[in-house]
Amino acid sequence: MTSPSRALTRVEAQTRAALVRVGGYAVSLDVTDPATYVSRTVVDFACASPGAATFVEMKDVRPERILLNGRPLDPATLDGNRLPLPGLRAANRLEVTFSADYSRTGEGLHRSVDPEDGEVYLYGQAPLDEAQRIFACFDQPDLKAPVTLTVTAPPQWTVHGNAPLRQAGDGVWAFEPTPPIAPYLFTVLAGPWHVRTAEHDGIPLGLLCRRSLAPHLDADAGELFAATAANLDRYHELFGVRYAFGKYDQAFIPDFPGGAVENPGLVTFKEEFLFRTVATDYDRLRRFVVMAHELAHMWFGNLVTLRWWDDIWLNEAFAELMGWRVAAETGRHPGAAADFAAWRERWGMLADRRPSTHPVAPDDVADTAAAFLNFDGISYAKGAAALRQLSALLGDDVFLAGLRAYFERFRFGNAGLADFLAVLGSVAGTDLDGWADLWLRSTGFNTLRPLPGPSGLTVEQTGAPLRPHRFRITVYDSHGARVRDAPVILDGGSVAVDGRSGLPPGGVLLVDDTYAKVLLDPASLAALPSVLPAIADPHARALLWTAAMDAAGEGELSPEAFLTLLEAALAGEAETSVLVEVLAYARDDLARRGLVDFGPLAAICAAALSAAAPGSGRQVALATALTTVAGPPHVPTLADWLAPTPVSVLTGVAAPASSPLLPAPTGAAGLVVSQDLRWDALARLAALGAASASDVTAESRRDPGSRGAEKAARCHAALPDADAKAEAWEMIVREERAGVAMAAAAGFWQHGQEELTDPYVERFFADAPAMVSGRYQLFAKLIVRQAFPRYAGRSRRLASVMLAERSLDPILRREVGDAAAELSFGPGVENGGRRSTR
Repeated sequence: MTSPSRALTRVEAQTRAALVRVGGYAVSLDVTDPATYVSRTVVDFACASPGAATFVEMKDVRPERILLNGRPLDPATLDGNRLPLPGLRAANRLEVTFSADYSRTGEGLHRSVDPEDGEVYLYGQAPLDEAQRIFACFDQPDLKAPVTLTVTAPPQWTVHGNAPLRQAGDGVWAFEPTPPIAPYLFTVLAGPWHVRTAEHDGIPLGLLCRRSLAPHLDADAGELFAATAANLDRYHELFGVRYAFGKYDQAFIPDFPGGAVENPGLVTFKEEFLFRTVATDYDRLRRFVVMAHELAHMWFGNLVTLRWWDDIWLNEAFAELMGWRVAAETGRHPGAAADFAAWRERWGMLADRRPSTHPVAPDDVADTAAAFLNFDGISYAKGAAALRQLSALLGDDVFLAGLRAYFERFRFGNAGLADFLAVLGSVAGTDLDGWADLWLRSTGFNTLRPLPGPSGLTVEQTGAPLRPHRFRITVYDSHGARVRDAPVILDGGSVAVDGRSGLPPGGVLLVDDTYAKVLLDPASLAALPSVLPAIADPHARALLWTAAMDAAGEGELSPEAFLTLLEAALAGEAETSVLVEVLAYARDDLARRGLVDFGPLAAICAAALSAAAPGSGRQVALATALTTVAGPPHVPTLADWLAPTPVSVLTGVAAPASSPLLPAPTGAAGLVVSQDLRWDALARLAALGAASASDVTAESRRDPGSRGAEKAARCHAALPDADAKAEAWEMIVREERAGVAMAAAAGFWQHGQEELTDPYVERFFADAPAMVSGRYQLFAKLIVRQAFPRYAGRSRRLASVMLAERSLDPILRREVGDAAAELSFGPGVENGGRRSTR
């Protein structure tokens, strides 16, 4: 019986790093067999203590030939994922040949078949400790080494790797050695990829996608190359260190459970970032920020790599901060700061309220399994907000000078929190340990409450620990005009801003630019419906929307009052990204908790949709939002969107006649009904019982690709039918394709279908172990969270029983514990378990 794979512990990694220095890997892959691949690795490494032993990792493979310094090793000694290496010399060569099956769930070497044309595509997914599925390696981040890749593939394919191509012929692709990289940053792509190329500032650029998506990539290539060039130029200006990995390819890959991975020289993105039709400014902003985030990793994570996984934030918080920063500074998305405030900082604060909260820079990441769970809103969003506070404390010029020194000091090496603080502190001439204790080594967020009075303004801070904050106080009059703007330094429990009255009659007072919950004073809260629509600054509006959501969560603004604010201010909210987030809050935290009816919210969406400019991205965003809250009165409108539509607004395929669902009145004037919007409308119609399984099948014929399969799974799961629910549940528990399983989970729990879904509350807790078994960690984490039944009373009780199990899988412990705790967040009420709050 094969032993299970084991996570690498911090102690084991430290011991091995003290013993081993890796000179380089030569990796040869043969992917000509459709069922299995063959990997041959030659690794040269030094040992600091000749005669000692260590181990190398291989996971879920069949070893065939192993030589250590020319001496055969018995493949049967492979223990789980660890191959012992006894009797080491000062200089060593390990040669390993193994075969393995391709992955179908997104980890290791993944094989995907395009349902549109039957073509096969392979890609490598190595984070966090999955490189060992592709080649034998010392799979830890501080054993960096050059990797020289050779791939034998079917002759009609193309192959791409981290490094530039050296030569190719007769189906053999040989690449230059990479600079020293950590194993988790390795990747390879093979298949009949559609490729577009360009060059900027001497750096070769590439874009890749499946052939069936070629028209969409070609349509977007100009924008994608321009965005990449703008980001490269800005990072070169900010960091003073040039991009170091030879070429920069960006690939849109199928069946990807995550968002993007920062593999040096070859970044991979989920295919949803390759737009199939008209995209909103919201969609383009998010894509730009993700592109900028991944490019920032070429410095934060790839040039300088974390030493151990407790410093995930050194990768992610910096990339997060820089991605949003350059989105605004390149001029591509001036409103990026508004989206960060309304979306990302709220994500960080939600994570900070969960049982799983942890410091930005924890010191208790015992192994790689624990490390994986910390890729969350703390490491990303809270970390980015903390770094923004550090920049405000030191001054941006000093902060950037410290980063340049950090890159030079640890170029192609590894670093940790202490190294980072030492370099920045040296440049700034100050000790940063105290700041780090408060911002990086503690949990939770502070609440700031401005207290205007006749004799002046005070800002009060609560929550432990009290942190130093640098922010601005801005006052708007009753017409939305800025009448006061002052910098504030808060280093304790409160600060008096000055002796002037804080708030004019009918005005609003705003605390700006720090990571904290800001509660508005009663006068500002009352004035919001009239003042918020008149404020020109999108960032200020985003912060006031966020403050209104926090006030609703604290019970200081009633759910009905929030809807009144939404009705008054939605039409004036120009930032589509903020609009989408605010509507999502009203839907998920208010309507799905039963605190307001869906009807008024749907009416607000419909009114805003009718007023939106024809053909605009805002119109598309509002139409999409309407599909998530529409009730029976809106069925005719959604059905109208599914009527035969001209080719020009679809995907270039003539629209066949589709079965009429209901009489079809005119919808929003000028609305471009894309294929994605058709699917969204059909999903809502299915949930309302106004569409059937045959309608879903008919729509699948219009959209036969992998995206269509995912959308169809969501629609089938939404049907108010017992058989459809049973089939969807099987997909959630056992489907290998991450996108399809996630889509089924997204459609399963529907408001108004409680009689059908009630039995699945208990089923979730019985089947949750099967949901994570054998699945890639990221896939497992996402599916558990998506499938969790949000029935307040019963789910919390059943979760408490599950969490009492001492041997519970760490992913289940984390995701179930957090999801159960979130049922009591905000303004929700105990509902006895009958009303679903999905």
